[in-house]
Amino acid sequence: MNHTMIMVNAPLNLFLLGAISMALLVAGLYFLKFWRQTHDSLFLVFALSFFVEAANRTLLALSDNPREGEPIFYIIRLLCFVLILGGIVNKNLKK
Repeated sequence: MNHTMIMVNAPLNLFLLGAISMALLVAGLYFLKFWRQTHDSLFLVFALSFFVEAANRTLLALSDNPREGEPIFYIIRLLCFVLILGGIVNKNLKK
């Protein structure tokens, strides 16, 4: 893909990153609601993970050079998945 193609799609990419951020926030709010009803720690872990990922996507959209492959954005996403994995392991160890 050449550089002019990326520049033409920049507004669309920003719009899609905003839509993804919004969807992640909504998912996080649903998991927070489920946690408040059940007090199941796994729901809280999922909510936190979705909130962090929404912030990550927002920062990606606001950065000067929005590339998902940048180490900082990748590391934050990796930490979200490790958080979920830790929540699942913790849930299964309690049984």
